[in-house]
Amino acid sequence: MSNLTNRKPTRPSPADRAPSNLATEWQAWMGTSPPDADTKDPHGPILATLRTIAFFVYFLSCILFMHFAQLLGAPLYLFSKDWFTAYMAMTKQYFGLFATTMTQWWSPTVIRISGDASMKGLIKQDASGLLRLHFEERVVLMANHQIYTDWLYLWWISYANDPAMHGHIYIILKESLKFAPIIGPAMMFYGFIFMARKWSKDQERLRYRIRKLSTRHSAPIPGAPPSNSSSTLDPMWLMIFPEGTNISANTRQNSATYSAKAGIKDMKHMLLPRSTGLQFCLQELKGTVDYLYDCTIGYEGIPEGMYGQDVFTLRSVYFQGRPPKSVNMHWRRYKISELPINDTDAMYQWTLQRWREKDDMLEQFSKTGRFLGDPVAVEIEGGPQEKEWKTPYINTEVKPRSPFEFLQIFAPVTAAALIGRILVQIVDRTVGTKPIFG
Repeated sequence: MSNLTNRKPTRPSPADRAPSNLATEWQAWMGTSPPDADTKDPHGPILATLRTIAFFVYFLSCILFMHFAQLLGAPLYLFSKDWFTAYMAMTKQYFGLFATTMTQWWSPTVIRISGDASMKGLIKQDASGLLRLHFEERVVLMANHQIYTDWLYLWWISYANDPAMHGHIYIILKESLKFAPIIGPAMMFYGFIFMARKWSKDQERLRYRIRKLSTRHSAPIPGAPPSNSSSTLDPMWLMIFPEGTNISANTRQNSATYSAKAGIKDMKHMLLPRSTGLQFCLQELKGTVDYLYDCTIGYEGIPEGMYGQDVFTLRSVYFQGRPPKSVNMHWRRYKISELPINDTDAMYQWTLQRWREKDDMLEQFSKTGRFLGDPVAVEIEGGPQEKEWKTPYINTEVKPRSPFEFLQIFAPVTAAALIGRILVQIVDRTVGTKPIFG
């Protein structure tokens, strides 16, 4: 009897254990696809090595040039907060261009856009095949979170908007990302909002940032779209992932455990959402934002029983050139004035119901590779307009409007270097010292 009492609990086999948080993070960033995933390397070993080197050079050079550009503009904060905000919006545009060209060159795939009737007139494709969205300049955007490339594709969505909003996007992120080398400080310059997932700590931080985004200015902010109003608000796309993190074996297990404990029906393709942050944002932005946009993202090519981050890591998608067969986005729009933002229980139930609908959509998507779209949501220039022939989807790709647009990324640092060189030469000729540069 004593042997049974003192026996240690049997530890689950490795196959049955959910990975640790650290292992989950590593898999999402740098993990390789499992052997049973259909992700054959489309390149030979020599070509694969060359493309990896080329990607690394482009990635590192762009990241460094963008961060140095941010540092060049940092002193503006001491003289004018408005000019500092406008300058950082410009550097934020550079990241949108970087993400767009990076995806086009190293990870091209089909982007399939659909929506419901609430999106009528807002999703269009021009004659050249480019996506053209007509979202407002100030919106709140919520989405499910499958893999880390979610926010890269959504950043491209802001670039595809008319007017382009890739310089005015703000993302609510988990606090751990703030400590990522170079990228973490860059995101702080961008004004992103980092959450510790402790509401007692996060509430005041979120209130401070949201109120800054809701501040009216007596004159338009430099770099912002023109406005006829004498008192203007900054353009803003606020992006929030109510699940709090991306779905994985670890987070799915945690969500299932909480569901059982709280007596809430569990989901299959989603994590239980948290409505507190979303509700708080909508309350603080009341009167300055009219619509909440909801995006359901689905990645084609995820085997049954696996999660997106197991197959499509940042390493496999970009370094190894193994993107999803297609990236699918289904959009819905809600008028904020019609949401129960002042009733905590009702807002939670509303959010939970949207997530159950998303779970159903992803279940159907897992079988067909497409979301069920409404043809009235999309308009294709030159395409059939008759109801019986009109498609509910826009098939497009991530690409910039101009193939040379990405060169903007290198402009501020290059210009500063040239100006610095000229000043040194002027000083050298004036003072007569030995030239520093040749």
